Amino acid sequence: MTSWLGVALLPSADHLLSAIQLQEKVGGEHRLHPALAADGNLPHVTVFQGPFSDSLHPETVLEKIGRSTALKEIRLATVGIVYQPTGWVFLSLAKPPLMVGLQQAALDVLDSHLDRRAFDTAKDTTRFSESERASFAQYGYRYTGDAYAPHITLGRAEERIAQDMVHTASERTSIPTDWVFDRLSVYVMGEHGAHAQTLAERALDRT
Repeated sequence: MTSWLGVALLPSADHLLSAIQLQEKVGGEHRLHPALAADGNLPHVTVFQGPFSDSLHPETVLEKIGRSTALKEIRLATVGIVYQPTGWVFLSLAKPPLMVGLQQAALDVLDSHLDRRAFDTAKDTTRFSESERASFAQYGYRYTGDAYAPHITLGRAEERIAQDMVHTASERTSIPTDWVFDRLSVYVMGEHGAHAQTLAERALDRT
């Protein structure tokens, strides 16, 4: 059976709450969906997500991925609130080499467990960049390799409303200059790829 799962970086407790508050302030009266919550749809930075076969064991793959870094935390600088077609509002974050390395470590571990028969070959990719289309064709996920774009998904709205949210975000709230992440997780994908259920969790550095 195919399971739609993801691997993510989770923010430290105070930054998790900051992300929840940021979604509320950026969305304003229109709101963004799905709603972020500390006990449900967790704010996160996706490392990779897609369809997997039953051969994937969450604790095992997370342990292997976690060994790729000895850092106690990863601090990512804010790039800004950005619009992503169609209707997405992202908190865009910097992509230092360590994030490129972390994703590659995840891809090395996860590749053999991908259920490529479940890739959405009918998906409209006309608004993807060339590197995003190449990523989607190879991995079934839009953001790998050159196309990897670390971000916290703040949610989705009707396209025009989402664009207006991005344009007025700086008027609605101030945005932290950087964000701290201290855990990795394997999660069940929910609405719009949300972090709906944690299957396994691991501190970045267990030493």
